[in-house]
Amino acid sequence: MKKRLGVVAILLLAFFGLADSLYITQHAESGTPLICNVQNLSECNVVAASQYSRVFGIPLAEFGVAFYTVLFVLAALELVLFDQLLRRLLQGMAVIGVVFSLYFTYLQMFVINAFCIYCFASALITLGVLIFASIIEPLPRRTIPESSLVLKTDLPMPPVS
Repeated sequence: MKKRLGVVAILLLAFFGLADSLYITQHAESGTPLICNVQNLSECNVVAASQYSRVFGIPLAEFGVAFYTVLFVLAALELVLFDQLLRRLLQGMAVIGVVFSLYFTYLQMFVINAFCIYCFASALITLGVLIFASIIEPLPRRTIPESSLVLKTDLPMPPVS
């Protein structure tokens, strides 16, 4: 039951991330400014207009749409199939998303010197996905066999010269 609730949480987070990315994509394609009136995070148009907002001429938000779509599909399939591979894929995608979110947050803070509420929301959503993905499929603990912990005293001693 806990795993199912975690997957539903990922599904909802992916939906919100997709909505966030689609909103930014729509404004990137139309050239209209984003609405952002949140104190200290109201410079989203500065971030969206920066040279870092596109990769190979493609708005980063479109990569976000693809990322959240894949997460949504994987979570939806996991609800139906209940498969460990799908849970591991969700974890892998979440790790990739968090790494990129950290990089883009770094760019906003130290290179662009402007903050975007939509980017910050996406980073938090991705972190939430990682947390829930870790809960639904914890990494296996490596155990050391007890026999390897026993001190071997029956080994022959080297000759004394």
